[in-house]
Amino acid sequence: MLPQRLIQLSLHTLKTVQNNTIQLNQQTIQQAYTETHTIQLNPKPITLKPNRTQTTIAAVDTSNMKIGETPTGIIAAVRGAAVWKQNKHYHYTRLGPFIFHITEENKRQLYQTLATAYLNTNDTIHAYPLNLTQMPNRIANLLEKWLQTTLTKTLTNSLILFDGSLTAGTPDTPMPLMKEILNTARKRNNTVLAFSKMTNLRANGYLITDALPPHKPPYMLETSGLKPKPPTVLLGDVYVAKLTNGNYAFRLDIDKEIPHEQKIEAAQKLLGNDHLQQSYPETLRLAHILCTFTANEVIAMQHFTTRHYNLKIINRPDMHRLLFGPYGKGDMNA
Repeated sequence: MLPQRLIQLSLHTLKTVQNNTIQLNQQTIQQAYTETHTIQLNPKPITLKPNRTQTTIAAVDTSNMKIGETPTGIIAAVRGAAVWKQNKHYHYTRLGPFIFHITEENKRQLYQTLATAYLNTNDTIHAYPLNLTQMPNRIANLLEKWLQTTLTKTLTNSLILFDGSLTAGTPDTPMPLMKEILNTARKRNNTVLAFSKMTNLRANGYLITDALPPHKPPYMLETSGLKPKPPTVLLGDVYVAKLTNGNYAFRLDIDKEIPHEQKIEAAQKLLGNDHLQQSYPETLRLAHILCTFTANEVIAMQHFTTRHYNLKIINRPDMHRLLFGPYGKGDMNA
């Protein structure tokens, strides 16, 4: 189902910026995360064998892009993709891009409307501040949670892959919502596996994805001792997954409420039903590729917003370059 509320709010916010100016920007907005945890890593690997029992593999990912700045806010785009492999064929649905003009005045109403429409919750509105520069990331996360919820409600006996971890209690992943997603998945006999491309977890001073035993893949390593600081809660058991030859391994979170044997079986079904390169599932890789904006798409969105809403492009001086010449790298490279 096409998310009509996203389209309506996109058009509504853009209408408020007609006949104005815009400074173009092509930097991707990402949320920084620097907290580091020290945990224990079981050196004895869990050996995995591919299970080729026919199983649907599905994955979700979203992205956001800041297109430019206006006198009152920012113009940004979000897009999401759901990919599933069934009967040896890959299929996908791509939603967006949805373009928003976000200001200090409309950010709270915009976020609250989307949270209520798609997640039936606005609890996070009052619990966390809404920073304007992080709003594109927050809206993309709302879209991602809606896509995840939709998959858990429509698939049966499947593996559902998330990008990131199964940590709840953050502004973008409220505890009730994440618990509901995992509960719905379990009721339909789906198993959720979350792959993290980056991690700050360390064992004996080394990143857990670097401290690997000399064991032939595919295998997983169990972790223990991870205690997130409240209000964050870990809803999955954390593993290190090295699924192919090479130097790559990933943090893998698997729903904590399912039995240990089912966790291992899920990893083995993933090996038997999806193509893996550099220890990463192809279904999740395609979801990331399909939602990422290309340079041509950014140019097209800039052209659309400036022409359709009569925006005048301006170039503000780079103060770092102006003051320091060739030694001024600017804020993004400082």
